[in-house]
Amino acid sequence: MRQFPPRPRPDRWPGTALDREQVSALLLASPFCLENRAGQRQRSRSLEQVLDWLEGQPGATWQERWTACGAEGAAAWRDSAVAWLAAAGMLPACDRQGRGLGAGLLLLICADLIRPDPGWLLASSGLQLLTGEMARTRDPDGFAVLRQACEAGQVSPLTRDLSLRRIAAIIAAKGGRVSDITAGDCLELAAAVRSIEGKTRSSGMYFYQLLRTAGVLPPEAPASVRMFTTRGQLTPAELIGQYGIECGPVRGLLADYLAERLLAADYSTLRAIAHILGKLFWRDLELHHPGISSLRLSPAAAAGWKQRITRKTPRGAAGGPEAPRTAAANALFTVRAFYLDIAQWAIDDPARWGQWAAPCPVRAEEIPHAKELSRRKARIDQRTRERLPVLPALVASAAAERDAAAARLAACTAARPGEAFTVGGLELRRAVMAKGDTARTWAEDLAGGSRRDLTLEQHRAFWAWAAIEVLRHTGIRIEELTELSHHSLVQYRLPSTGELILLLQIAPSKTDAERLLVISPELADVLSAVITRIRSDSGAVPLVVSYDDNEKLWNPPMPLLFQRRLRSEDRPVTAQAIRELLNIALDKSGLTGTAGQPLRFAPHDFRRMLITDAIMHGMPPHIAQLVAGHRDISTTMGYKKARELHQAGEKPQVARLARCLAGLRGFT
Repeated sequence: MRQFPPRPRPDRWPGTALDREQVSALLLASPFCLENRAGQRQRSRSLEQVLDWLEGQPGATWQERWTACGAEGAAAWRDSAVAWLAAAGMLPACDRQGRGLGAGLLLLICADLIRPDPGWLLASSGLQLLTGEMARTRDPDGFAVLRQACEAGQVSPLTRDLSLRRIAAIIAAKGGRVSDITAGDCLELAAAVRSIEGKTRSSGMYFYQLLRTAGVLPPEAPASVRMFTTRGQLTPAELIGQYGIECGPVRGLLADYLAERLLAADYSTLRAIAHILGKLFWRDLELHHPGISSLRLSPAAAAGWKQRITRKTPRGAAGGPEAPRTAAANALFTVRAFYLDIAQWAIDDPARWGQWAAPCPVRAEEIPHAKELSRRKARIDQRTRERLPVLPALVASAAAERDAAAARLAACTAARPGEAFTVGGLELRRAVMAKGDTARTWAEDLAGGSRRDLTLEQHRAFWAWAAIEVLRHTGIRIEELTELSHHSLVQYRLPSTGELILLLQIAPSKTDAERLLVISPELADVLSAVITRIRSDSGAVPLVVSYDDNEKLWNPPMPLLFQRRLRSEDRPVTAQAIRELLNIALDKSGLTGTAGQPLRFAPHDFRRMLITDAIMHGMPPHIAQLVAGHRDISTTMGYKKARELHQAGEKPQVARLARCLAGLRGFT
């Protein structure tokens, strides 16, 4: 609101100060009059009744009278108008419901004589013709441009009508034309929508993107309405305040501690520290020891907390058996670091930290680092041993599903609505849509009778295949995958042979260090298919804004490779969406684990499989370290311990990668 304030809604402007004779002359002439005489007579009667009602309210302008009548705060504005007109004897006995009052009020709004509140306009049920009348009387050219943008973006009629209604509401509340709408007006309307529909149910925010597409909003306006609903990074005090700590001094201490750690830790680490210290540590102590206010814990309190932190009740199993907490070692380590930091800082600044220095309740030998790391390594190795042998089956299944989904969509698009067709052994019929053509293509399964969204199926199949291929060929992390852009593709010519090498530049992520990977021919085919899919009609890769869920910040517009077209907005394919796509692809493949349960792949599993397979087939560990982007080679060597892989011979892609990297020695 500070960066993009909405236009004010004043009590006085030239139109609202007109007298009644001027208003009648204005609203009974073009463009407000109707060609239908009967309809025009009814509209004239409604206008006179509404003017009678408002003239009876206090105020010097029509806007002041509208505000004074209290209609915006009433459950039904028509009831208050009918009651006043009936008491004054100005309402015919045949129209005690006031059904025709809406036409007169609509005239006043379209003529910019009154400007109701945006929330009232959205909630009012008696102004169904607002969009059409605004387009006819206020700004025909502006609404024509918006409709053309909807047609170009293949927007469904339902979304188009809802968006145009909300744009009409902005004009009615703020005055002017479509071209006068500001980003702040949209922000105000979005807040009104959320207040009416609720935060979890609010929908129909496409109106903002429609205005951007039509060139109404300036370039400095937010690139997406989704930016309006993200709060961003919390301050240290807000991070601690969300856990309901009762002791004010301790709450302030924890906030000060996070503020001291702010410069040395990224935001995701800071959030994790706040969760452990605020919720798992101190709030837990307050719940079990009401009134506690000192960091100097009694032996019983410390022992009880350490016992509770190592066990947890699984979700959805309240009162059931407890299970070991896998993150217990990290929680114990964080609390110990907190106490030791306070003790060290108390020496440097006793006035500030000295009163909080206390013996640490967690001894070094109580942190089960070695045991926890050993168990974690065993779980990871088991995942790799179980998933690497079935990786070819998953790859083949994802490729087959991509081709099958594309064939179904192409066959359905070629068919006429209601026409049956057969593809891949399936008998389908193109669905007949009640509202005509839509952005998605639907088909009915003649065998099961269910309706299928073939556009969505093809979208899911393609991006699942693309994610699997990129992950298995590169071994990059999930956040690195979502940050791949058209700028990540670079070329390098070997000085010795002149051979042109395609490289994939991986942006800094976990280790804050970028790296280059050689693009194999198989990976080049995948990236080519992705770029072909996302290119716009001009041939350029669209710029999209993505949200960094770890840092809680919006990234600048970039030509990301993993993006999709949603109506007329280009959006990134998020990390959570990629995980869901992997699960869908695994369900299609029918792969199961050793116990017969459905097999699940995490994006990081492809990274472990690539490095493990490369080392086991002869890649030097220091080369594998460069490929993985590990800071310490011991991390890379940890992959070598999964030895139950009975495969021999060096794979061609591993040999090619090693040769190309050998040719890049000295390349900076």
